[in-house]
Amino acid sequence: MDLQNNPHACLTFLVRHAWLSMRTVVAGVLAEHELSVAQYGTLVILAEQPGISVAEVARKVGTARQSANELLTGLERSGLIERRAHPKDRRSQQVFLTDRGRERIDAATPAVRAVEAQLEAEFSASDRAAVRSWLVHMASSAAPESEEFSTH
Repeated sequence: MDLQNNPHACLTFLVRHAWLSMRTVVAGVLAEHELSVAQYGTLVILAEQPGISVAEVARKVGTARQSANELLTGLERSGLIERRAHPKDRRSQQVFLTDRGRERIDAATPAVRAVEAQLEAEFSASDRAAVRSWLVHMASSAAPESEEFSTH
């Protein structure tokens, strides 16, 4: 399929196609670390924002709260995260990485970065910088004002 010259291929489709292609490759290396892409993404979020709520995790991973709870339950059973009662809101829980969770993400991240480097090896440094800048800008433009995105 010629996505570059297809007049009907909108940016949303192109970004999704790129994501799905990258996700497949990244999933392979994450499996070696006993993590799914969703689990790894969640651990990255928790490393950046310790103590966020389950609702915030759901929002950041783009899923329903129930699905986020199921994901977090699996991570909790594996000893990678822990939930604690929110000190000011009894109905809410805060989510934190455990030492084991931090060790797992620290071990997996170099493999993810190596795959990303391999995938972008044919691009110039300026092209890579432009794509990253564009993705961050698009993500922040399309997100609620309170959301901030970072690059890894």
